[in-house]
Amino acid sequence: MTPLPDSFPSPLHLPFNAACLQDRFVPAPPEADPGGDGYWLALRGTELLVRPAAGGACLPQGEQPEELLPARSGPLFIGHWDERPCRVLGVSKETVPPEGWLAESLLASRPLLSIEQLTLGGLGGQILHWERGSRFCSRCGKGMERVPGEWGKKCRGCGYVHYPHIHPCAIVLVQRPGEVLLIRKSIWPEGRYSLVAGFLDFGECLEEAASREVLEETGVRVKNIRYMGSQSWPFPSQLMAGFTADYAGGEVVVEEKELEDARWFPVDALPVLPPRRSIARYLIDTCLRG
Repeated sequence: MTPLPDSFPSPLHLPFNAACLQDRFVPAPPEADPGGDGYWLALRGTELLVRPAAGGACLPQGEQPEELLPARSGPLFIGHWDERPCRVLGVSKETVPPEGWLAESLLASRPLLSIEQLTLGGLGGQILHWERGSRFCSRCGKGMERVPGEWGKKCRGCGYVHYPHIHPCAIVLVQRPGEVLLIRKSIWPEGRYSLVAGFLDFGECLEEAASREVLEETGVRVKNIRYMGSQSWPFPSQLMAGFTADYAGGEVVVEEKELEDARWFPVDALPVLPPRRSIARYLIDTCLRG
């Protein structure tokens, strides 16, 4: 049984948004590591290696777990969790979880992890992605060094300062009386449909990106685009901006390079939908309630 709630009062409360951590996590830069024992975010790709606990799982505590050595990356101090140091450790995908450990997917439809653990694991993965991609300057190729007190890095060669790359995406629920427009990609679980989404292009605002993506992927034109909220999506480093829109015209034409299917579904006969931990599902549920 998943410890996640069946619904969320607003997009702010969706997993992977910092609000889920409440006051339990205080972020800090790596050089502020006080040393000593603490909590560990051991990540194997999009899986968090945890210890079994009654009704779910718990983060490992203590010294760096010897069972997970050698590490692919880290350890890296990222702040304090429940007033104790919290460090992230990147584990090779070939690593088999030792006896007494569980590998829990951050993307599971019904995770055993709590909303706090999901969010903290996602944050750790996003930081590891930044660390792996920021070793060298993209301008001149020289090595990078940390900017004290923050997550930015400065090139030792040209002096340019780089900051974590967060990629904005627009995701949109298109509706017309009694129906919603849903799409399917071949890589998704069998039967699952979701919403049109895509990255921003040069010179676009979020609403323009939402309109363009719907037209490109389905041939449908939209109007009355309305912002609903956003969700951090650390797979590896996106920000999903959610919208609803009304049908303005056009027949569905599937963009076959990206999609397997796209169609209108009656609101009382929907297919398999995304998990409730996603803003896609939040938009669908909110619209249908409305």
